[in-house]
Amino acid sequence: MELSQRKQKILAAIVEQYIKTGEPVGSKTLLNSLDFSVSSATIRNEMAELASMGLLDQPHTSAGRVPTNLGYRYYVDNLMDVRGLDEALKRRIEAGVSLRNASPEAILERANDFLADMTDCAAVSTTPSEENAVIKRIEFVPIGTRTGMIAMLTSTGLIKSKVCRSDCDLNASMIEKFYKVSEASFVGMPLDEIDPATVQTLAASMGADMLTMIPFISAVSELAGEAAHTDVMLGGQSNLLHYGGDYANTAYELMEFLRRREPLSRLLSSDKDGVQVRIGSENQYKQLENSSVIMASYKIDGDKKGSIGIIGPTRMDYAGLIPSVKYLTDIVGKMIEQTLNED
Repeated sequence: MELSQRKQKILAAIVEQYIKTGEPVGSKTLLNSLDFSVSSATIRNEMAELASMGLLDQPHTSAGRVPTNLGYRYYVDNLMDVRGLDEALKRRIEAGVSLRNASPEAILERANDFLADMTDCAAVSTTPSEENAVIKRIEFVPIGTRTGMIAMLTSTGLIKSKVCRSDCDLNASMIEKFYKVSEASFVGMPLDEIDPATVQTLAASMGADMLTMIPFISAVSELAGEAAHTDVMLGGQSNLLHYGGDYANTAYELMEFLRRREPLSRLLSSDKDGVQVRIGSENQYKQLENSSVIMASYKIDGDKKGSIGIIGPTRMDYAGLIPSVKYLTDIVGKMIEQTLNED
């Protein structure tokens, strides 16, 4: 779609004014914001043509115009002047997500909370992908006469734990046998290769020790299964309730949607590099038809491992939020990479 320079300036002015105020923009308002001289009648004609092209909408007969999803898309792709981050904002972001000696989950949780506060949107992220991940370490912690907790660390820094119970009293010999079995059969093994059949084969080879070991090796198998799935972290969803007019009739459906982790995980899954912006109906879910998603992938050792993004109204400050999300995501990727490479 090609627009004349005048139409481009009018569309940009309407988008930016509507982002600021949330009120339909009329021709009189535009006269004061455009950097060229033109009559109100000419502006109204241009606005009418932009509306006929699907870039603007008129909520009421006597009201001004508001951008459509297509109008926002044209603005983001062609007109938006992305603001660079000044050093003060960079330092604020770095300080806001910085954690020492933290797990990837803790880093992402901290980043989610900070991003939600900074943007006044909902923040969502996915933990590092467990594709090709292996079990790095297994620990057993006795917490009762017949009860112990098994903790598992993966090569992507994910920690999973589970409490399990034995049918007999725990002793040093039993725990030592568990460590030997774990070292020989689980440590270094890909997560997706550990399944019930693996446990059955291992148990059958243990002879007299099978009955005492089966609760523990079954727990390891269950933890591996949990770790093989990417987790979704969400924060700041209540921020969206601040935008009453934008979500006047859809707030409940949106909140219910955000509670479901599976569609959020699919929403953030992408093979594309760089920042992605999905506006309104470009999202595959009806509950997001009044929302935009800005997301970016973080990398670990050069490979894309997860994504971080925000969900907010289509009337969001794209020019300011896009570089902020990108910079935060890059910082988080470096922090997780450093954490995983410290051993």
